[in-house]
Amino acid sequence: MTAFDAIYPRAWPNGYVAEGDRDQRGLVERAGRGDHDAFAALVDASLARLEAVARLIVRDPELARDAVQDAYIRAWRDLPGLRDPARFDAWLHRLTVNACLDAVRKRRRRPIEVDLSPISPPIIGDESGLIADRDLIERGFRRIRPEQRAIIVLHYFVGMPFSAVAETLDIPQGTAQSRLHRAMSDLRAAIAADEAAPGPIGRGVIA
Repeated sequence: MTAFDAIYPRAWPNGYVAEGDRDQRGLVERAGRGDHDAFAALVDASLARLEAVARLIVRDPELARDAVQDAYIRAWRDLPGLRDPARFDAWLHRLTVNACLDAVRKRRRRPIEVDLSPISPPIIGDESGLIADRDLIERGFRRIRPEQRAIIVLHYFVGMPFSAVAETLDIPQGTAQSRLHRAMSDLRAAIAADEAAPGPIGRGVIA
């Protein structure tokens, strides 16, 4: 674990778990048959993680909570159609990302106050020298598109490998890799632009 990992913990400290364990699979199967208690247990196990992901994407705590609630509503409605209960986590993350993007599109013109929460975008592998300041990361995130935040969050915060990112976003793995590369390039450019621009910290494009 790096020093930065201690400040910005990942959703799965021991690495992303692509497939649920036997207990989770049983809960998913029961919830798919209409068991409210089983679904409530799934919500309890994932709520904090999904809210953290949503906050990083939408940059607004209230909007993030609304998006996660919408994702759970969709999950309850569509769970009977989930063919493989072992893929529940990737599927639930997909619903969350889609709900976040929908929420941002609906409220794109609404002014947003960014909450600098303890859970923020983690440092990115070997690029620690480029992204070393938390406030700088926050401002860079505000300047890139929500879709770009989403793929960065899934890979670096959630810790998903490219195969899982691709499954979650329902895109080919090569496309996921190229989109992440573009998102990182735009994030670096946004940080550079923010450093060069005059004015207070609050500058930037907020989706």
